[in-house]
Amino acid sequence: MRALLIDPEARSISEVEIEVREDIARLIGYETLESDEVGPEGDRLFFDEECFLRGTSGRFQIDKVVPVSGKGVVVGAAADGTELTDVHSSADDIQARLKYL
Repeated sequence: MRALLIDPEARSISEVEIEVREDIARLIGYETLESDEVGPEGDRLFFDEECFLRGTSGRFQIDKVVPVSGKGVVVGAAADGTELTDVHSSADDIQARLKYL
């Protein structure tokens, strides 16, 4: 399924393909995943739950969602994030709402 990878160090958003939650963990670099809703159509931002404890470099924030340190993945989701689907937002949509910190 289609997802968006946010890399705050490179200040980039790229489209990626994922199949399962493990793909998200691989892209982020950690298995301790947390997510937060970032779109009215069910898009969720997945990130490392322990990103601030680890001191991961590069930070970003989408809208008023808590700032995230390290990479994040935006993917469509249902059932409170347990069922993954194609992302609804485009890279341009997310870029317009994104702030690098």
